[in-house]
Amino acid sequence: MTKTILTIEGMQCGMCESHVNDAIRNSFPVKKVTSSHAKNRTEILSEQPLDEQKLREVIDKTGYELKDIASEPYEKKGLFHR
Repeated sequence: MTKTILTIEGMQCGMCESHVNDAIRNSFPVKKVTSSHAKNRTEILSEQPLDEQKLREVIDKTGYELKDIASEPYEKKGLFHR
């Protein structure tokens, strides 16, 4: 699994977050997407790394400004993880 973190400027409310989340869900096969307008941040969990150029195009179409993209391996840590 891969965790992709986007820094997005221009989100002002929960509807903005929802707009970004829906755009990503409709364009990529993702497991989970969460956005925070307060932190200017969107986190995406996916099986495979996402195409950065396509991410930029998708966010650009929403009217928000994508400032940064960072990816890292993601390992789910459950309650009994050591």
